[in-house]
Amino acid sequence: MFKKFFIVFLVFSLSLSAQQKSGSENRSASLLHEVSNKEIIQSVYPEALMVEKINDFWFKILDKKNQILGFAMSSTPYCKDVIGYNNTTPVLIITDKRLIIQNISLLSNQETLSYVKLLERKGFFDLWVGKTLKEAKKVELDGYTGATSTAIAISKNVNFLLENGTTVLPKK
Repeated sequence: MFKKFFIVFLVFSLSLSAQQKSGSENRSASLLHEVSNKEIIQSVYPEALMVEKINDFWFKILDKKNQILGFAMSSTPYCKDVIGYNNTTPVLIITDKRLIIQNISLLSNQETLSYVKLLERKGFFDLWVGKTLKEAKKVELDGYTGATSTAIAISKNVNFLLENGTTVLPKK
């Protein structure tokens, strides 16, 4: 009798474990939301024609006359270990020529779109907008119920860029 119970229990446990593993694989294999860096930049600077790398962190945003419109930093190559709810949460920070933040956007990601939209509606990405890089370092998160993992991961990407990008500022 005990043997029969043990075998049934073992089969049930293995089945439950497989279901849980399958659920976590589904979560990590979620839909990729493609985001165009060009569209993000042109939403801030419609006349932007190209972007040129300045150093490890910074890019200059140029118009058709090669005039600098502003600057940008991307966390894409650096924050691969920062995971939101589903996967990485790379960001793009766009500044003006005085290095005042004009926009922070989530780049291509696998986060739940409704959670990202919730953060947008609650003004999460605007927490840093209009601030100097130094002021932006002091931004503290409020609770973002329903999108906490995503918000924390995005914030870590932003903070990484603010800490490291300020060590090698672009020349204006």
